[in-house]
Amino acid sequence: MIKAANKSRSWSIAQQIYKEFRAYRRGFNRITLRAGTRFAATDWAVGQAASRERLALYHNYLSKAVVEILRSGKITIKMWQSIRTAYVEIIGDSFDPELAETFYNSVHRQVTQDGEVNNQQMFMLSEFKDIKPVGDNLVKSYKPQSDDIVVIIEALLLDSNLGLPFVDLNRDTRNILRCLAEDRPEIKSSEGLSLEIVRPIFFRNKGAYLVGQIRYHKQRWPLAIAILVNSNKQLYVDTLICDKNDFSVMFSFTRAYFMALVEQPSVLIDFLQSLLPDKKRSELYATIGMHKHGKTEFYRGFIKNLEESDDQFEPAAGIKGMVMCVFVLPSYETVFKIIKDQFTPQKNITANQVREKYSIVKRHDRVGRMADTQEFSNFVFPRHRFSDELIQELKEVASSKVTIREDTIVITHLYTERQMTPLNIHIDSASDEDLHNALDEYGNAIKQLATANIFPGDMLLKNFGITRHGRVVFYDYDEICYLTDMNFRDIPEPRTPEQEMASEPWYSIAQNDVFPEEFRRFLFGKPDIKKKFIDMHGEIFEPQFWRDAQLNIERGLVTDVFPYRRKKRFIRHQPAETK
Repeated sequence: MIKAANKSRSWSIAQQIYKEFRAYRRGFNRITLRAGTRFAATDWAVGQAASRERLALYHNYLSKAVVEILRSGKITIKMWQSIRTAYVEIIGDSFDPELAETFYNSVHRQVTQDGEVNNQQMFMLSEFKDIKPVGDNLVKSYKPQSDDIVVIIEALLLDSNLGLPFVDLNRDTRNILRCLAEDRPEIKSSEGLSLEIVRPIFFRNKGAYLVGQIRYHKQRWPLAIAILVNSNKQLYVDTLICDKNDFSVMFSFTRAYFMALVEQPSVLIDFLQSLLPDKKRSELYATIGMHKHGKTEFYRGFIKNLEESDDQFEPAAGIKGMVMCVFVLPSYETVFKIIKDQFTPQKNITANQVREKYSIVKRHDRVGRMADTQEFSNFVFPRHRFSDELIQELKEVASSKVTIREDTIVITHLYTERQMTPLNIHIDSASDEDLHNALDEYGNAIKQLATANIFPGDMLLKNFGITRHGRVVFYDYDEICYLTDMNFRDIPEPRTPEQEMASEPWYSIAQNDVFPEEFRRFLFGKPDIKKKFIDMHGEIFEPQFWRDAQLNIERGLVTDVFPYRRKKRFIRHQPAETK
């Protein structure tokens, strides 16, 4: 009777977990589904709020599941094994079993207070490694056979059903065909050509994206068509992307998550990864808002990498941080960041405040200029893969968060980010052309963060990185704050010779006061580099630039943020800029 009762309880708990998971997915899909309506209404601020709401859903439903399960009494190891068995049976017919496994893992971690990770109680490995597509609904093919290629392009655009008219469909079609001919000269004729478009439309910020691939005989390339709305609520095509590198930037870890309604997420991810084989599955899941499963995929990929590699964890290159201890595993292109036990005196901040800063970035629109992070508790590493130098550093600066055992090293709390080259290191060895591009990118990064209501705080080059695509990205968040919380001031004119010669400021400075004129003194050590930057982005040193950015934010202006370079944008005879 006891065994039967335990089995019944295990089944009941498994059902409770799945019930809250399904409620979460319904909420997630409901918010995602409305993205098209928000786009047609040009409700950009509402869209940003919806992104934050969708991000918070996971924790809300997870908490409900945990509360209910804790009420049911103590759960033994054997019972967790039984719950796992029942759960596999329950989720077997669902369209998203891989996401259901992740939700279960989250429940287990919270109920057991981050207990041991193993595949008997949890889903370290998935039970659903090869999810077959249901039907043939992911893509729609357009093949210019009997129909003219112009007709095909027009049909493709009209099939988007975005709820608004195109301002000039003929112009958009000509722009697409011209761009296709320029970027893909391999295509000699329409014979053997087909365009395959994923049925869900990808919405993000102020853009709608038709995503798919181009097939031409045995060749294929990624495809994305960016559609925007002008001030008269008319649609226009802003660009065509059919280059792998440009396509990869669209799905970057530095951008807000897409809204794309899809029944079988794994099938969509398989398709995207076939176009971007160098992109990790963890990053692709995160790009469509499934960041928690992205975390699961990261961990699984990390374990697989450990099995297939033999390199060692080592301290990260660059200047040591005042707040974070940072180390890397070169073969996994990831940095691991631990909050230090004590900060240098210059850093007037607590560990909890640092965690909140990282949480802000998770919730905020990263505008292509801030790296996404994953947060882990009680992360277990193999000790033999750590260099002696790194172990010593961990003991010295983060001993309260690190437990060193005979075979393992356990870190109670850490963050992971995609590895980048620190900007100060890149600039030191850059050619003249690369230096110019890096400085321009650095200035653009600061400006775009400002338009998104983000002030980096510490803008030193060492806190920015450069990606393999040459984009400059901010990644050190311990001093980040909302731009509208800051007071950007001019340095007062001295009134006496004593004030003019004073080594310390003779005027009062409040906590949130910022004097942009002072940036000139500490951002660049080399005068020639400073001059180059001032020529390109000198307004950053003017308080009025920052005050104007604050005013735009207070007016509710949502700035255009393109996941492609401005030179890629189509030229229109009558520009239709968004407001």
